[in-house]
Amino acid sequence: MRCFARVELGDDIVPDETTILRFRHLLEKHDLTKAIFAAIGGLLEARGQLVRSGTIVNATIIAAPASTRNATATRDPR
Repeated sequence: MRCFARVELGDDIVPDETTILRFRHLLEKHDLTKAIFAAIGGLLEARGQLVRSGTIVNATIIAAPASTRNATATRDPR
Protein backbone atom coordinates (compact mmCIF):
# COMPACT_ATOMS: atom_id res chain seq x y z
CA MET A 1 0.00 0.00 0.00
CA ARG A 2 2.86 2.40 0.78
CA CYS A 3 4.34 1.70 -2.65
CA PHE A 4 0.96 2.35 -4.30
CA ALA A 5 0.54 5.64 -2.43
CA ARG A 6 4.22 6.49 -2.96
CA VAL A 7 4.80 7.14 0.74
CA GLU A 8 8.24 6.50 2.19
CA LEU A 9 8.09 6.17 5.96
CA GLY A 10 11.63 7.46 6.40
CA ASP A 11 11.28 10.51 4.16
CA ASP A 12 7.62 11.54 3.95
CA ILE A 13 5.14 12.71 6.54
CA VAL A 14 2.54 9.97 6.82
CA PRO A 15 -0.98 11.24 7.52
CA ASP A 16 -2.53 10.03 10.76
CA GLU A 17 -5.86 8.23 11.06
CA THR A 18 -7.82 11.42 11.79
CA THR A 19 -6.52 13.15 8.65
CA ILE A 20 -7.39 10.16 6.47
CA LEU A 21 -10.84 9.86 8.05
CA ARG A 22 -11.56 13.57 7.51
CA PHE A 23 -10.52 13.23 3.86
CA ARG A 24 -12.77 10.19 3.47
CA HIS A 25 -15.73 12.06 4.99
CA LEU A 26 -15.07 15.01 2.68
CA LEU A 27 -15.16 12.69 -0.35
CA GLU A 28 -18.40 11.10 0.91
CA LYS A 29 -20.03 14.45 1.68
CA HIS A 30 -19.47 15.67 -1.88
CA ASP A 31 -20.26 12.23 -3.40
CA LEU A 32 -16.84 12.04 -5.05
CA THR A 33 -15.94 8.40 -4.38
CA LYS A 34 -18.06 7.07 -7.25
CA ALA A 35 -16.63 9.66 -9.65
CA ILE A 36 -13.04 8.82 -8.63
CA PHE A 37 -13.60 5.08 -9.06
CA ALA A 38 -15.32 5.67 -12.42
CA ALA A 39 -12.38 7.78 -13.63
CA ILE A 40 -9.82 5.21 -12.50
CA GLY A 41 -11.89 2.41 -14.04
CA GLY A 42 -12.01 4.31 -17.33
CA LEU A 43 -8.24 4.79 -17.35
CA LEU A 44 -7.59 1.12 -16.61
CA GLU A 45 -10.11 0.01 -19.24
CA ALA A 46 -8.44 2.25 -21.83
CA ARG A 47 -5.16 0.50 -21.06
CA GLY A 48 -6.76 -2.92 -21.36
CA GLN A 49 -6.40 -3.72 -17.68
CA LEU A 50 -9.07 -5.43 -15.62
CA VAL A 51 -10.02 -4.68 -12.04
CA ARG A 52 -11.98 -7.06 -9.87
CA SER A 53 -13.21 -6.65 -6.34
CA GLY A 54 -10.84 -7.41 -3.51
CA THR A 55 -10.12 -6.86 0.14
CA ILE A 56 -7.42 -4.91 1.93
CA VAL A 57 -6.39 -6.60 5.15
CA ASN A 58 -4.57 -4.82 7.94
CA ALA A 59 -2.43 -7.45 9.64
CA THR A 60 -0.63 -6.97 12.92
CA ILE A 61 2.17 -9.31 13.91
CA ILE A 62 2.14 -10.30 17.57
CA ALA A 63 4.16 -12.68 19.70
CA ALA A 64 2.24 -15.91 20.25
CA PRO A 65 3.08 -19.33 21.64
CA ALA A 66 3.93 -22.11 19.20
CA SER A 67 1.22 -24.44 17.96
CA THR A 68 0.20 -27.58 19.88
CA ARG A 69 -1.04 -29.38 16.77
CA ASN A 70 1.38 -32.26 16.77
CA ALA A 71 1.27 -35.95 17.68
CA THR A 72 2.16 -35.39 21.35
CA ALA A 73 -0.03 -32.27 21.80
CA THR A 74 2.99 -30.37 23.13
CA ARG A 75 4.39 -27.05 22.05
CA ASP A 76 7.08 -27.01 19.41
CA PRO A 77 10.44 -25.94 20.87
CA ARG A 78 10.93 -23.14 18.29
